[in-house]
Amino acid sequence: MPKGFSVDLSGKVALVTGGGGVLCGYMARALAANGAAIAVADLRKEAATGVANEIIDAGGKAMAVECNVLDRASIEAAAVEVEKELGAVDILINGAGGNHPKGTTSMEFLTSEIMAANDPEATTFFDLDPKGIEFVFNLNFLGSLLPSQVFAKGMAERKNGVIINISSMNAFTPLTKIPAYSGAKAAVSNFTQWLAVHMSKVGIRVNAIAPGFFLTDQNRALLTQEDGSLTPRGNTIVSQTPMEKFGDPSDLEGALLWLASDAASGFVTGTVIPIDGGFSAFSGV
Repeated sequence: MPKGFSVDLSGKVALVTGGGGVLCGYMARALAANGAAIAVADLRKEAATGVANEIIDAGGKAMAVECNVLDRASIEAAAVEVEKELGAVDILINGAGGNHPKGTTSMEFLTSEIMAANDPEATTFFDLDPKGIEFVFNLNFLGSLLPSQVFAKGMAERKNGVIINISSMNAFTPLTKIPAYSGAKAAVSNFTQWLAVHMSKVGIRVNAIAPGFFLTDQNRALLTQEDGSLTPRGNTIVSQTPMEKFGDPSDLEGALLWLASDAASGFVTGTVIPIDGGFSAFSGV
């Protein structure tokens, strides 16, 4: 549940893409707890409905809307539905994103031994599927650009709005094995800065949050064993995080609300805020 930080978002409408997921679902609930009416947008309508119902049960105002962030017609249909029920969107959280196995290598480093083995089960850099890489880039980059095109137009006409993109630690320093996701999130950070400058004369602030390592439905099996203990990769991540733990969704709340509030961050635009327990600051030594 939200921690109870307080900003006044009453009268605002926020739309959260990927809102049926762990982190974006938490963001939706936190924004609602501070007075915003929430459109929980997700490709999975059932997941979005679950989050929206939680908000409503807690006394907030919310709706679920099915939305494919890679399909402009779907986004535009969602915009019509949301405006009809809640009003025009003031705050856009571009949270939809993710990785794909076809954009991922099966080993951290290429070695002569791996090349000589010619293992058909191994995926080296040379085996990466361009379609998998394209999917990851589209989901993360176009999945932020297209909703911004649809919802920022009304914001520009009203000369007020907030866009918060979700970047990643990978945008600062790429992790091993996931070149597509790392490159895509670097694009999201760069796009955040570009769009902030582009929209600076029409009252729209654009920033990004870059979460460190949080356990989600997408990465849980990669970072933890069935008994809850850490996998080798999970151990490596925690050992390189000065605070020696994974983040909790509630750790995103303060930055989210700060960036969403014009009163709190009205002169802040074009920033990418790491929330990572010190991971991006640590050299490893």
